Amino acid sequence: MIVSPAEPRRVEYLKELQNKAYKMRFGPFVLQISPDPSLDSQIIDSTLKEAELADALGYDVIWLTEHYFGGDTVYADPVVFGAAVAVRTQRIKIGFAVVQMAFHHPVKLAAQTALLDNLSHGRLIVGTGRGSAYNAYEYMGFGITLEEGRQRLDEAEDLLLKAWTEENLDYQGRYWQVTFPITRPRPYQKPHPPLIRACISKESMVEMAKRGRPVLMGVDSLQETAHRLQLYRDTMLAAGFSEEHVERCLDETWIRRSVYVADSDQQAQEEAVPAFQAERNHIREARERFNPTEYPDPIPTPPSISGMPEHYLIAGSPKHVAEKVAELRDLGARNMLLGMSPSDLPREKVGKSMRLFAEKVAPLFR
Repeated sequence: MIVSPAEPRRVEYLKELQNKAYKMRFGPFVLQISPDPSLDSQIIDSTLKEAELADALGYDVIWLTEHYFGGDTVYADPVVFGAAVAVRTQRIKIGFAVVQMAFHHPVKLAAQTALLDNLSHGRLIVGTGRGSAYNAYEYMGFGITLEEGRQRLDEAEDLLLKAWTEENLDYQGRYWQVTFPITRPRPYQKPHPPLIRACISKESMVEMAKRGRPVLMGVDSLQETAHRLQLYRDTMLAAGFSEEHVERCLDETWIRRSVYVADSDQQAQEEAVPAFQAERNHIREARERFNPTEYPDPIPTPPSISGMPEHYLIAGSPKHVAEKVAELRDLGARNMLLGMSPSDLPREKVGKSMRLFAEKVAPLFR
């Protein structure tokens, strides 16, 4: 058997990994579905209060998303909503999961995000993605196709980075040709805010590993999560990145799960499973309602809205939830992006769950 040059150091790295207990970070992902336009303002206010609560409870990041036309989230634009979060919070970081690059001019986005980074005094994390995975109108509404969204992504990120950091820029790409002296303001964080790519497919995750970049990972079974983390490490090591670089990328990589904490396992299951399943059913039905048959690009159902509850949802007492979080930590997960607020649950129950997690679970992993 031929052993690759990366193999000995990979084995050594994995031995070291098994002997470490990593500090973990936790960040709620806020998305409340509005069933009726008359409720939009109320739900926007409620979502902002959820961000304030997360800040007060000591969560590390509040994650915002971007969706249009289907009613899946009514704050729609994470850059604008993120500015409101920035002035209403003190210490929590503001992450995009994700800003859909297909719908933005990269130079305009560079100026907007640099301003948000200054408003928040360096609390911004820019998670990027090609665009919606399940609503064709999010492409049709902006006059592009899914395939064009894929093709634009790398160039959009490249121009975003250059607009943040370079002067006297003359950029001649396939989709954008721009010339300007400097964008202002410059980002508060130097050289720029963290840039993370969302990866639904295994192939896109491998591509980011080859580039040595951190990722936002979707919802998978524990076994598949273990496989992907191992593949992510192996790919970076095989590409020639050092163990230190791999560590930095893993320390910036986030894994998504839905979480609900109650006083007992039974109560958590009874309250959480129907509510989270209803949310997923809504998104699945929205795909059917908002994906016209004549649309030229097929949009597959993302794994994050399919599968069994035990794969995407951790629900139970603080003890049970801590045990499940420990399983992910022991696989090498450092950070968890937490779905915590299905729309079918009363806000007081969501708030209690967030408090129980922050007070009874998170401290065990600090």
